[in-house]
Amino acid sequence: MSLPWIKAIILLPFNATVAIPALILYFTGKLAAPTCTFYSLAGMLMFLAGLLLAAWTMLLFAQIGKGTLAPWAPTKKLVVSGPYSHVRNPMLSGIIIMLFGESLIFSSWGIFAWGVLFFIINTFYFIFSEEVGLEKRFGDEYALYKKNVPRWIPRIRPWKR
Repeated sequence: MSLPWIKAIILLPFNATVAIPALILYFTGKLAAPTCTFYSLAGMLMFLAGLLLAAWTMLLFAQIGKGTLAPWAPTKKLVVSGPYSHVRNPMLSGIIIMLFGESLIFSSWGIFAWGVLFFIINTFYFIFSEEVGLEKRFGDEYALYKKNVPRWIPRIRPWKR
């Protein structure tokens, strides 16, 4: 793993899923280990599913896109395979699933609220910045992809070019 990848992971998903939730738990006084309940077990499954989805999409960015998840070192090729053939933002979907899983694990409304805020911030960022940049970088290829693959709600059948 290269230095740009490590930097991107620490600054983006690590902060979103570890550092900020830890601060929320610290400031809300919920740092104690969670008790084993149905909700915490469901949260662990959600967290693991989100982690696997996020990791898969990051690998696709490196292998196919030849770039990182960070806007300062973006992919050189448009990635439209794997989960990207179902939804345009599967990496962020994975992070959001992880945050909601953490909110269940720790019974934390604060982490749940952070997950909702993270979703809202990223929705605005994608609409007004990321998608504009992708249209400039990839042109008609991205326009066709955007027309056929939804931003957040996955299509059942994968889209094929």
